[in-house]
Amino acid sequence: MSAATILHDRGVIARYRAFLPCIGPQTPVISLNEGSTPLIHSPKLSALLGRGAQVYLKYEGLNPTCSFKDRGMTVAVSKAAEAGAQAVVCASTGNTSAAAAAYAARARLGSIVLLPAGKIALGKLVQAFAYGSKVIAIEGNFDDALRLVRELGEDRTSGIAVVNSINPFRLEGQKTASFEIIEELGEAPDVHFLPVGNAGNITAYWQGYREWHALGKAGRLPRMAGVQAAGAAPIFHDRLVEAPETVATAIRIGNPASWDGARAALRESGGHIDAATDAEILHAQAWLAREEGIFAEPASAASVAGLLRAHAGASTAFPLASLPEGASIVCVLTGHGLKDPEIAKAGLPEIRTVRAEKAEILRAMGA
Repeated sequence: MSAATILHDRGVIARYRAFLPCIGPQTPVISLNEGSTPLIHSPKLSALLGRGAQVYLKYEGLNPTCSFKDRGMTVAVSKAAEAGAQAVVCASTGNTSAAAAAYAARARLGSIVLLPAGKIALGKLVQAFAYGSKVIAIEGNFDDALRLVRELGEDRTSGIAVVNSINPFRLEGQKTASFEIIEELGEAPDVHFLPVGNAGNITAYWQGYREWHALGKAGRLPRMAGVQAAGAAPIFHDRLVEAPETVATAIRIGNPASWDGARAALRESGGHIDAATDAEILHAQAWLAREEGIFAEPASAASVAGLLRAHAGASTAFPLASLPEGASIVCVLTGHGLKDPEIAKAGLPEIRTVRAEKAEILRAMGA
């Protein structure tokens, strides 16, 4: 039996080729069976909101490299291989580097990662090295790294393909998450909350929703609700942030590459952009783990922080009371909690050591 005939999910290109016009018959498919991530119903968030609302968590941390970036990277690296690239390059706050390195390794391409020195979560940095990437730290932030990557990409003779979200093929892959949500719910949600950093994801989700709505696969379009970290909220404040700072490293970006796409998604959907504090983000991360058994990295929890802010009335631009009874709400969790272990480690209690005796165990348990 060949690998192609085994009944299993072979990735987003295999599933959605008909909706990916950039993929032709000659495109080599570089896949790690990404996509098909669970849409998990959250009974506690649903009960908290009341009025029959149903809240779902799209857990993208269960992609192969543990973040949503894999959806776009399968398409971007496939197209790079088709074009004859010898290597791929990206600027990264962490998740992009892991995905680029993994898919480049799968395609037998080299990979180069530019990242801000001292600003990358350990779980993501280890991945890039494990996949064999050339990792270069720069003195500066993500926006400086992306500027350098743009300059490298301007040399058409280098054989290096840029795979940041400024590459339109990335967004083509990332839009497939919208398709999965519509397939599972049978309709687009009423509201879609998601973290916003470089703004490629909100742009891609909105693209996917619009495309399937136009094809009659969804009867409505959702309101897009983007959530930035308060210390890195250029779209919320409508101005560049020169020195972005937040514990949510994946969205620590002061000049989003897809700013225009995010603006369009918010405007066209009747949505809004909000900014959550680090304390609100960390609270949402802890709440998800303890109440729903889902461990997401801090940036991922920004979507739930935004929903909780709306519920508390802290987000005046988006009153939940304006939603119909029984509204469906999706919050995207973009990456796994183990991608950023240092943040979680800082809040761990001390582990107590006792004698290996039943009475000691019961005493330690507080029985």
